[in-house]
Amino acid sequence: MRTALIALTLVATVLPAHAISRYNSMQMSCGEAQSRIKEEGAVILRYRSARDPSLPLYDRYVAHDGYCERGEYAKLEVVPTSDTNRCRVLKCMQRTYYPFDE
Repeated sequence: MRTALIALTLVATVLPAHAISRYNSMQMSCGEAQSRIKEEGAVILRYRSARDPSLPLYDRYVAHDGYCERGEYAKLEVVPTSDTNRCRVLKCMQRTYYPFDE
């Protein structure tokens, strides 16, 4: 039992922690937001709702499909940044499969 606990502790310290960075997209330019996503692979961007500025919105944005879960793909989306309201970024979305009609 003790050996298993030591082995588990060693494995936990060797494996990297996959923390995800969080940024306010309104405090960076579109180029900066896209660059952070590309460098880190995936980030969470926060911004205020255009319809209700008191409502904060956020989501996970990725560099490419490889950062999405199985059954998902990277879809083009837009987020507001300090220099534009339509900064193009990728977001993981669930794939939808439609069966063939018989």
